[in-house]
Amino acid sequence: MALTGKRKWLNEVIFGTDTPLGKGFDVFLIWAILISVLLVLLVSVQSIAGRYGELFFVLEWFFTALFTVEYLARIYCAVDRRRYIFSFYGIVDLLAILPSYLALLVTGASYLLVIRLLRVLRIFRILKLVRYLRDANLLLRSLWQARRRILVFYASVLVVCIIFGSLMFVVEGPKHGFTSIPKSVYWTIVTLTTVGFGDITPQTVLGQGIASLTMLIGYSIIAVPTGIVTAELASELGRERLSIRCDNCSRAGHDKDAEYCKHCGYKLEDVEREAEKKEERAAEKKAERKARRPGRTFAEEESRRQSDRPGDDE
Repeated sequence: MALTGKRKWLNEVIFGTDTPLGKGFDVFLIWAILISVLLVLLVSVQSIAGRYGELFFVLEWFFTALFTVEYLARIYCAVDRRRYIFSFYGIVDLLAILPSYLALLVTGASYLLVIRLLRVLRIFRILKLVRYLRDANLLLRSLWQARRRILVFYASVLVVCIIFGSLMFVVEGPKHGFTSIPKSVYWTIVTLTTVGFGDITPQTVLGQGIASLTMLIGYSIIAVPTGIVTAELASELGRERLSIRCDNCSRAGHDKDAEYCKHCGYKLEDVEREAEKKEERAAEKKAERKARRPGRTFAEEESRRQSDRPGDDE
């Protein structure tokens, strides 16, 4: 159902970024989030909290009331209320105000208000920093493609930690701080990652030899995950270069910021700008379809129509 009247105007201000009022609202909201998070950080400093505790308390509830009203206003003017409530930003908006109310029952829960920083992610949408989001998606795709190899690597490291932890438990024993196998595994992980807290140290010659071997293994495998992700990142970058094709000679392999074809010298199209325009057009079409079909997406409508046709197979 299309919005009308006050709901439409409020939707353009709160969810929109194309109008000066909408962009001003989002910038004001980001400043309010940053200030409220700064207050949470300052409250944790005892000397500052003891001096300005009452002021911080008043400001904290002021921002909580502000974000509560804003959250309710978002629900009120949202085109699809259910979709907003269960979306990523909808859940973050709710979590941004819950700790203050939870603090009335649980002491210290107000420190969880730092989760409001997640709301600053809207700055990418507000300032239209699409290219930064695209680079972030590139990194996420690389991590996702490497997930199996990373999982195998960490499973192997876990096996090594359990074996060496058990050895240290047998060799050193409780009298040297290795009171159980889990605690010995903890020591192995700390040693293998070259952190070395020093809270538990081997005292016997054999234990020190095992510790030395653990450290050497740590140095040899610590760069493995980086190499896995780097390889996938290089593959993703290669695929992106292949997607940029010259309209004159039809040859690919250009960098994202290339202005001219490296083979024939023909001026390339602004790929980034064209991608942004396509995304904007797709978002507009999606909004129009949802306005025409309330509560049901275009894909769901098409799927329902096809399933209703007689003689169609699933």
